[in-house]
Parts: sequence; structure tokens; C-alpha cells
Amino acid sequence: MNGVVIGGTRSGVGKTVATLAVIRALEAAGHTVQPAKAGPDFIDPSHHTAIVGSARGSDGSRNHDRERVSRTLDAWLEGIEGLRRNYARGDGDICVVEGVMGLYDGDRSSTAMVAETLDLPVVLVVDASAGMESVAATAVGFERYAAHAGRDIEVAGIIAQRAHGGRHERGIKEALPDDLTYFGRIPPEPDLEIPDRHLGLHMGDEAPIDPATLDEVAAGVRTDRLLDIAREPPTVDPGDPGLAREKRVAVARDEAFRFVYPATMERLRARSEVVTFAPAAGDDVPPADGIYLPGGYPELHAATIADGPVLATLRDRAAEGVPILGECGGMMALAESLMTVDGDTHEMAGVLPAEIEMCDRYQALDHVELSARESTLTANANGSLRGHEFHYSDATVGADARFAFDVERGKGIDGEHDGLTEHRTLGTYAHVHPESTAFDRFVDAL
Repeated sequence: MNGVVIGGTRSGVGKTVATLAVIRALEAAGHTVQPAKAGPDFIDPSHHTAIVGSARGSDGSRNHDRERVSRTLDAWLEGIEGLRRNYARGDGDICVVEGVMGLYDGDRSSTAMVAETLDLPVVLVVDASAGMESVAATAVGFERYAAHAGRDIEVAGIIAQRAHGGRHERGIKEALPDDLTYFGRIPPEPDLEIPDRHLGLHMGDEAPIDPATLDEVAAGVRTDRLLDIAREPPTVDPGDPGLAREKRVAVARDEAFRFVYPATMERLRARSEVVTFAPAAGDDVPPADGIYLPGGYPELHAATIADGPVLATLRDRAAEGVPILGECGGMMALAESLMTVDGDTHEMAGVLPAEIEMCDRYQALDHVELSARESTLTANANGSLRGHEFHYSDATVGADARFAFDVERGKGIDGEHDGLTEHRTLGTYAHVHPESTAFDRFVDAL
């Protein structure tokens, strides 16, 4: 696929809305768009997935079996070749990659690093709410800074965020130098705001942007100019997932457990039979050789989960030696108890010796690196894993707690360790990508 990167001058400048407008504009022009996200985020990709055309039937209803999900592109989580492989597995004739933070921000996987790795041009989103010439000056500065930062990237032009039409728009276009293209504007429209929640923005299927409003905005995007600059990344072998095995993995997937990288599900399905279940809807754990509990929002559904059958089944399966992997929210469900921000305490599965308490602000947000203290479900002894952590909870562990990992970078569970382990159950605050080989090892352990 040819592709472009939608970068920003800073966090909060409006990259997500600009990306959604570009996707809709390209689809309206007859293109099959593959969305992607630089960085380890789960929320922005959900908004991409919610609006791409293949996710809806002719009556407007969602067809989850045919979703063209947004792909995660992160050099720290996946490595250079892994990032390129993940891009190459996309499905479309053009890929639109939303950046993370400001263009050059991030010491492990910035937007600029992703653009450089894929050799894709950058369209810079600039806040134009109170400027014209200064908008152009900002773009020139970001273009020139690439050489100073040692990044071989092309800043091709701008999308003017929160820009009015008429004289305002003309002033911005006239101020741009000839080597920076004006790709359109996003007007100051309150219906384009994505509401906040306690762990960031709402997911795409919870608070989607009005499609009609988005289509009106998309009409102002210059798709002809975007297609002119889009180009194809270096060729890479998409890789062989290996032979499928006669094993079954049960994966929790619902409103409580929804932070799953698309590549993770692809990898698990390539190597095992995958069956999903919904603890927040009262589902029990189906029979399986292994269980995967992803991250998400178990604290918002703690009462329902605690009243259902799933926790007792997890406790029994763990005692029987069934391999269980819980990441972040999944680890919280495997703990002894979970206290919400309102002070309500709910008993959890009790497999791992930890009490979880939700906090008013985030407790960790970073790329992480873990060193395995022993052979475990996701790593060999003395091996390392790279991942990402972002959580608002704090874990108090018991004196008998056993940890699988030392933390080389990040916070983990207690500042020095991550990976609580009991029986053949492993719970981490770190989210890992399948390019780390963690899920291959998990399947091999079944």
C-alpha cells in the first residue's frame, strides 16, 4: 500500500479528527483505506475502525467479521522489521497512519521514527485557531527540524486544524512556502470533539463522531494532493505465522476486556483455535487449553463480573494448571480484590496475591522492558520483553508474591518487578505485541 502519516505539532492538536476526515475523504473518492496508529494506543485505533467503510453493511449496521481494523505501528514494541511486517499485512490501496503526540516526541517510538522506518511523507496538523502566518512559520520549523533531529523524513505540508474559511484559510495558504502543500482544513466544529473518560477518550463504538458531520468536514480535504505524495514503504516479507496447532485459546472480548492489538488476534488464530467470551455480559469461560484476558475496563463492570460465573471458573482452571495470561485489566480480574474510585470493593478471582485500587490519575504511562527471572508463559529465563503500560490502578501485593520479571524500564507492579505468577497463571501490567514472540510462547506452553 501507498501511505501517508498524519503527524501533529503536539498532543491534543486534533490528529484523530484530522485522520478520520482524511479516511472519509479518501473513501468518498473511491479508495479502500487501511487505517493505522503510530504508538501503542488502543483508543484512537478504535475510532479509525469505527468509521472505515468495510465495517458497515448496506443498512449501516456493523459487520465485525469484515472490519478493516486499525493496525498498531510501534518501533519499540515490534522492532523495525516487525513494524514493516505489520504494515504490509494491511488490507487496502492506501494507508493513513495517525501519529502519536507531537511529531518528534517519544524517545522509543515517535511519529517521526515510524515515518522514517516506512519512508512515508508526513502531513502536519497545525492548530490554526489564532494564526495565519504563524501557522506557516510553525510548519516551516517542523520541516527544518527533521535534519537537526537526524530524521530522514519529508514534511510535505499541513492540514489546518480549527481553521475558518474565507480570509482565514486564504491567509494560511498564501503564507505557506512553495515546498509545503496545503491539504485542507478542519473547521472549529463542537460536534467533532471526542469526549473524555477516566482512562482517556471514549472508544470509537462508545462515542462515535457523527458521520454526517465528519463527511462535511472531509469534503474540505484535498485528496488529489494526498494521493500525489503517498508512497509505498520498503518491501518486506510479511512472515509465516507457523503451522496451526490443535489447541484452543479462550479470549475475553467485551466492554471490560477490549484492549487487544489486531495482530495479537491474528497470531493466536494462526496458531490455535480461538473462542471468545464476554465476562461483562455474564459469559462463563468456555472449555479451552489456555485463557487470555486482555486489558480494558474491568473496574467499570466489576459488580457484574463479580456476580457472574467467570471468576470462580478462572480460579478453578488456574488451580488445575491451565495456562492463563492476564494483561493489565486481565491481571486485575485475576487478583484478590478490586476497589473502584468510589470506594466500592469487589472480590475478584483470587488467583494472584494482589489487591487492586483504582486511582484518580494514571500511575504509569511508558514503554517498558522486562527481563525474565525464570521461564514463564511469555518468555524464556533471562529473556527480555518489550511492551507498554498505561494504568490508573495500583496493586498491593502479598508477602508471598512471586514475580516473573525484573523491570528494566517502566514501573511494573511495584516499581521493580512485573508479572505476578501462580500455578501456570501470569498477570502483568505490561501489554506486549505478538512481534515480541510472547504469544507464540504462550501457545507453545499449552
